[in-house]
Amino acid sequence: MNSIRFNYLYRDGSNYKSWEEVVFSNPEQLTLGEIETRLIDAFLPDKLFIASQVSIPEKFLFLNGKFTEYDHCYHEFDSVEVCESISTDSLKLSITDFLRDVELASKQGWKAFDILERA
Repeated sequence: MNSIRFNYLYRDGSNYKSWEEVVFSNPEQLTLGEIETRLIDAFLPDKLFIASQVSIPEKFLFLNGKFTEYDHCYHEFDSVEVCESISTDSLKLSITDFLRDVELASKQGWKAFDILERA
């Protein structure tokens, strides 16, 4: 069975990037087009979202405690792709479950936070 790799990143205001990916199972065999459309419809403009609201790892560049004026709380969706890897999602969600979580977070509103709360 094919899995889905969800690729995303943290990009600060200086355009420094930190990449991450999560692999989800795809038992319903959703197409990449359907997955991408649902994600883009749920994310903020520029494909921004709050990683912690959808239970995926945060990839902030400031996790070592060095905050700058360019730091913020948003992550950015990059792409989805089919892969043969096993699920790496800590909650063992399928891509359908993840889409539901993303759509619910969007409906409830993406909750921005002050990054200094994570210091």
